[in-house]
Amino acid sequence: MFLLLFKESLLFAWQSLIANKLRSFLSLLGITIGIFAIILVFTIVDGLENNIRGSIQTLGNNVVYVQKWPWSFGADYPWWKYINRPIPKYYELDELQKRCKSTQAIAYRMGARKTIKYKSNSIQNAVIGGISHDFYKIKNFDLSAGRYFTQTETDAGYHVCLIGSAIAQGLFGSEDPIGKQIKISGYKATIIGTLKKEGESLLGVSFDYQVITPFNFARYFLDTKSENADPCIYCKAKPNITNAEMMDELTGLLRGIRKLKPLAEPNFALNETSLLSKGFDSLFEIIGMAGWIIGGFSILVGGFGIANIMFVSVRERTNLIGIQKSLGAKNLFILIQFLSESVLLSTVGGFFGLILTYIITVLGKDAIDMDISLSGTNVILGFTISILIGIISGFIPAYNASQLDPVEAIRSN
Repeated sequence: MFLLLFKESLLFAWQSLIANKLRSFLSLLGITIGIFAIILVFTIVDGLENNIRGSIQTLGNNVVYVQKWPWSFGADYPWWKYINRPIPKYYELDELQKRCKSTQAIAYRMGARKTIKYKSNSIQNAVIGGISHDFYKIKNFDLSAGRYFTQTETDAGYHVCLIGSAIAQGLFGSEDPIGKQIKISGYKATIIGTLKKEGESLLGVSFDYQVITPFNFARYFLDTKSENADPCIYCKAKPNITNAEMMDELTGLLRGIRKLKPLAEPNFALNETSLLSKGFDSLFEIIGMAGWIIGGFSILVGGFGIANIMFVSVRERTNLIGIQKSLGAKNLFILIQFLSESVLLSTVGGFFGLILTYIITVLGKDAIDMDISLSGTNVILGFTISILIGIISGFIPAYNASQLDPVEAIRSN
């Protein structure tokens, strides 16, 4: 019985929408813009969040970074406490490798932007990274051709390098770069491997745009005393060791290596990816609230538009309502009839808003080089909001229609 009632109500609602095309279009427009604004913001935020979290995951959940500056957020960041700290040194890597029991790998890296050349081709501001041998055990990168450094090449500082896919394309095009020599600040380096395409990274520079060399070779053209080279010691915990346990050991060892007094504050930072995740969580919450506010105003306008149209629709069909009630139509039937019209109007508007969002994401995906797609969760959210707005906006007009006296309603015209 209820399904039959609901079906008849939808049929009445659809006929009403078709009969008043301009009025329906204007109502749809407000809801469409509102749903489009909210869902587009949420879709972009989801894409941004997925890309950032993906970039954070590449840093490793079980990796701790020994650096000068802590990864902190907020207006009260006490930068003056950290500015005079020393940068991590390569000799500290050797000491940690000898003493630390909780790590399965420790590596060092520093880098700078340099111009690299091959014959008449050159790339300016390419990132040159000087690494210790175990760096590959901590940072995941795959080779598309060639090989990694040998221990001897790393220790002796052989003039060899690995290049990213964008570097290979820029210098060599379709030519095979393996075995070719490039110039880095006047020093020749033989390419022994190329890295697989990684894609854009929202945290740091992608390996696609980097040249990787043994640290003992990079000493020739990198300023090892410069903070601008972003020196860092990477520590990866053993499988059964937590980051907290590894950080406790690293703290004690580094205090000893740097000869800090027992009550002296540490002059180093131990950073982990959870710090970045927490900072971005608050950022995404703010962006999400902004999306609700922006789209909320549009939906509010659309909701008022639907309510207004429903009041007009009730007034125009008062005589019909009286006839329906005199023939035995119950109050519930009249209520559902007009409420269905409101919900249908709002849902159709939400549908067009979602279609518009999908088109924008498809067209914009390549333009911003970021993986953005309309998720099933956001589709459900869009329809849920549309239905709720339809119910809220249409309830009062529908209730008023259901309470009309049939005699008075028939006499209204």
